[in-house]
Amino acid sequence: MSDTVKYLLDESRLPKTWYNINADLPKPMAPVLHPGTQQPVTPDDLAPLFPRAVIEQEMSTEREIEIPEPVREVYRQWRPSPLYRARRLEKALGTPARIYYKYEGVSPTGSHKPNTAIPQAFYNKQEGVKRITTETGAGQWGSSLALAGALFGLEIVVYMVRVSFQQKPYRRAFMETFGAQCIPSPSDTTEAGRAILGKNPDSTGSLGIAISEAVEMAAQRDDTKYALGSVLNHVLLHQTVIGLEAMEQLAMADDYPDMVIGCTGGGSNFAGIVFPFLGEQLRGGRKVDVIAVEPSACPTLTKGRFAYDFGDTAHLTPLTKMHTLGSAFVPPGFHAGGLRYHGMAPQVSHLADLGYIDPRAYNQIECFQAGIQFAKAEGIIPAPEANHAVKGAIDEALKCKESGEAKTILFNLCGHGNFDMQAYTDFLAGKLEELEYDEGEAAMALAGLPSVNA
Repeated sequence: MSDTVKYLLDESRLPKTWYNINADLPKPMAPVLHPGTQQPVTPDDLAPLFPRAVIEQEMSTEREIEIPEPVREVYRQWRPSPLYRARRLEKALGTPARIYYKYEGVSPTGSHKPNTAIPQAFYNKQEGVKRITTETGAGQWGSSLALAGALFGLEIVVYMVRVSFQQKPYRRAFMETFGAQCIPSPSDTTEAGRAILGKNPDSTGSLGIAISEAVEMAAQRDDTKYALGSVLNHVLLHQTVIGLEAMEQLAMADDYPDMVIGCTGGGSNFAGIVFPFLGEQLRGGRKVDVIAVEPSACPTLTKGRFAYDFGDTAHLTPLTKMHTLGSAFVPPGFHAGGLRYHGMAPQVSHLADLGYIDPRAYNQIECFQAGIQFAKAEGIIPAPEANHAVKGAIDEALKCKESGEAKTILFNLCGHGNFDMQAYTDFLAGKLEELEYDEGEAAMALAGLPSVNA
């Protein structure tokens, strides 16, 4: 068998539907609540922020949802993405394990994020929307929505977490090249941003703050909607093209994973690779071990509380039940900017609470060590976020070396690190600091969780 398990970019190989895990959940999720009434939200409640098609997907329980042809047309530029057998890494580790990685860095923006940016832009354009506001951490999501905006003729405004804005100037240039406006958050352009700056003029920002600014800006104009790059059901739905392709590619290799691994921040790339396999298990198919790897500096799944919380700092969003460190929590400025979010996707949180997901937390130095080990063997420099999945896969492969078990390991290499070389420069120079989350700050943030009636 070839070291590279690929298949042709033809009509029959590109998924025609996304997979919705809501159809197979053994127990229904807790409802999303209106922050004022604490009643389940209705489509009308969400209409100021999202186009109707997106709202329908967010609330859907249908197992398969058709991918519109204009979206598939754009997908064809890079999908199906390749699935590689990491033989050189296996040899370097001396493991009997078979390691596969789904490589999403082949997309135009170098990550998995266009999988949802493209359909969200399409649905907004279809409804006559002129402008979309959003937030971004590391810049992968902002870059992807900027691309989608250019393709569908939409104005894009991106609030980028300030520490990432400073760390990643090329991501800003990327967004602006596609015509998007990129604003460091917190900013003086919104009431939410000004309130944060009033308390802390040197705030490094957070995804929760950036979300507040983007939502506030979207609410000010009738021709503007808001788009989110992770967390929500419809976003995770769009990402399942990753796992659906991987299932077919592994079948061509006559293999099936014993475990599936993804890094987790908001949950989108993790769900994209995991949900199709987990859905197969929930329908009575083969069991897989599912491992979610997060940063120890923002340990949402491993240290957070499963409770109702706001998705943003200014409390402009509905209440969702999720693993959270508290909406007021501001994580330290570690380099995996896409994983600096106080909450976890409700679907991922729900499945973790039911025991279907095994969460792990690693520090950024050991993740960079794993990323460089991977790069030297496989020739691809991972994004700092993806390094967490690499670390998880290497650890599991070394366990196989100790036990002698020839397990099949699949992980999602959700993006390349070509825009993140400053992080690697800092690491190689010994300047990368080990950052830990502030337990006291997290405790204060959790103490401020909203009171929700049973």
